[in-house]
Amino acid sequence: MTPHSDEALYAKVSSAGPGAFWALGGPEGLQARSAASTDAASTDADADADAVHDVAGLMPVLALWPVIGCLVDRGELSLHTPLTAHGPTTHQLLTRGAADALPDLVPFVEGLCGAPVADCAAELVWRPLGMTRTATGPDGTLRAPLADLGRFLGHLLSPADHPVPRAWTAESLRIRTGELTPARGLLWHPGPYGVWSYGDGPSLWISPRHSRWAALVPGRGDAGSAALRTAFREAVFAGDAAEAAAVVRS
Repeated sequence: MTPHSDEALYAKVSSAGPGAFWALGGPEGLQARSAASTDAASTDADADADAVHDVAGLMPVLALWPVIGCLVDRGELSLHTPLTAHGPTTHQLLTRGAADALPDLVPFVEGLCGAPVADCAAELVWRPLGMTRTATGPDGTLRAPLADLGRFLGHLLSPADHPVPRAWTAESLRIRTGELTPARGLLWHPGPYGVWSYGDGPSLWISPRHSRWAALVPGRGDAGSAALRTAFREAVFAGDAAEAAAVVRS
């Protein structure tokens, strides 16, 4: 990995969040990952490295967002048609963020699909991508390993048009809020270095510009750590931006 090495990345992330798990890659697949958690409570390093994590906070982007994209692609949902006679549109809700979108969008999408949104995502997206260990548990909590998160993100960077339509990804990863702040795409948030992100605990990043994705699952006590997310983003993407700028100047 250049210009940042696996060792440098691990050191930066470990200093910000000692128990964090992370992975990064491109459309071809995984490029680097944390070897295992350094959380003192962890006793089995190999099991840690392949652990299935609580990623409930990523349900909107792993399930709701791609299912909506599939429905739009099939002509079963229009982004600009109000959900009710005088209600908001799907487009409006997706640009407001998950807290505002979920109460209205989840039951609406489940009504169109005739099943819970996680079941729809499993059928339409997760199984086709080989995300065989991504599922909701008996308590309804979404769990997934880093490998499955990588399969999802790598697909979004690839030229494949199925199961998540490329047009849907492209439309989502651009500013859809005009001059309003905060700027947002369709559920995804723009950030430095041409990177789009989702998540305040377990978090995902994707950069079509640099053909790179990254996933981070914080350790115990770091779930809401903005410092950890910033350190990880900088370690993964800042070097790519500096290298690109150097090429332009040369």
